[in-house]
Amino acid sequence: MGGNSGGADAATAVSSRFETLDDEVAARLRLAVGRLHRRIRIDGSESLPPLQLSTLVTVEQHGPLRLSELARREGVTAPTMSRVLSALDDQGMVQRAPDPGDARGVLVSVSDDGRAKLREVRNQRTALIARRLDRLDAGQRDALEAALPALEALIVPDED
Repeated sequence: MGGNSGGADAATAVSSRFETLDDEVAARLRLAVGRLHRRIRIDGSESLPPLQLSTLVTVEQHGPLRLSELARREGVTAPTMSRVLSALDDQGMVQRAPDPGDARGVLVSVSDDGRAKLREVRNQRTALIARRLDRLDAGQRDALEAALPALEALIVPDED
């Protein structure tokens, strides 16, 4: 009669152990990725502040975009995005053009100078990571290469 409860208890214990292990892995991964990202930003000594760089990448990937759409995608207010776009415009990184669907609106796209800056930043970051990879032994590099598909799968947005 009570034969199943022992199995259920064992299954609960195993499940709990995996949840704890998953939490530990998640915490270590968060810390490692966060510190690596911070190190890349610091060592890269980039000439664009993070929000300007992120905005430029967003426009490159999804543009041309309206200011309101950019603000939504970047998670900032319209006035903040307006200041970011003004700074990028002053540096010649973006271009503004009338929105053909709404005469009152403006579409923002990446300029040739903006594309060149993005290439420069990406090359700089890739070189920095390559130098850090050189510090690893062959087994560690192989492990990272094997983990790339799983890491890339983590990037995919959650479906609602």
